[in-house]
Amino acid sequence: MQSFDLLDEELDQWAAAGRAASLWWRDDDAAAATPQLARLVGAARRHRLPIAIAAVPAAMTADLVGALAAPGITVLQHGYAHTNHAGPGRRAVECGGERPLETVLAELGDGMRILMRTFGASFLPFLVPPWNRIDPAVAAALPQQGYLGLSGFGPRHYQGPGGEGSTEDAPLVLPPRLAAINAHLDLLTWKGGPAFAGAEKLIRLLAERLRDRRLGLTDPDEPLGILTHHLDHDEATWSFLERLLGRVGAHPAIRFLPITTLLTESPVR
Repeated sequence: MQSFDLLDEELDQWAAAGRAASLWWRDDDAAAATPQLARLVGAARRHRLPIAIAAVPAAMTADLVGALAAPGITVLQHGYAHTNHAGPGRRAVECGGERPLETVLAELGDGMRILMRTFGASFLPFLVPPWNRIDPAVAAALPQQGYLGLSGFGPRHYQGPGGEGSTEDAPLVLPPRLAAINAHLDLLTWKGGPAFAGAEKLIRLLAERLRDRRLGLTDPDEPLGILTHHLDHDEATWSFLERLLGRVGAHPAIRFLPITTLLTESPVR
């Protein structure tokens, strides 16, 4: 069993400085009340931690409503149908690709209305683009479509690096009135198919990304997001997730917050 010593040492540095790091949790690809989703929600409730679950509007089944009815769950919009519309030889993208902008925005609008009708106050109009990719023109139009924010992977205002299938590190200039609350630690690797990234690697990456915030090497005010994909977890991933949640959920140097609270603290121009 891997040691959390690196993470504990870094968090002790935060505590010694009288500071607390903001963390949050996002899970992608929800569409139905599967056993994996029940296991995920059970972990969140057991550790008394909030979670934002990105649901795919066009793929949802009716039983998803009951599965996400637990306290502490916020529903986000995971694209529309999680369908690739990239051209031949290009990386997968739904929020953009080879279609006219108006077509993409109309589809996203349909998805937003589905989620609003289905989940009511539990739905937060945040777009989580499938594959963590979005064309700049689509992102620029989101505030006019009623979105409050965008959640991708990596430092905010960037489309990458890392995450599900993402290898780019392309700057993404966000429009005014659109918050960026991203994930930064994906428990899975994606090259060759989803697989557990490994406890040692994940502990090291989490400690390093917290250290960079503490030292001001990256934005010290950006909340750090943990990213899961419940449908793709093996037992090693589930086991590590339980241990990680127990660690970060109880440490005094961590503020583990719902995305709704992070939105109120987010710098929106």
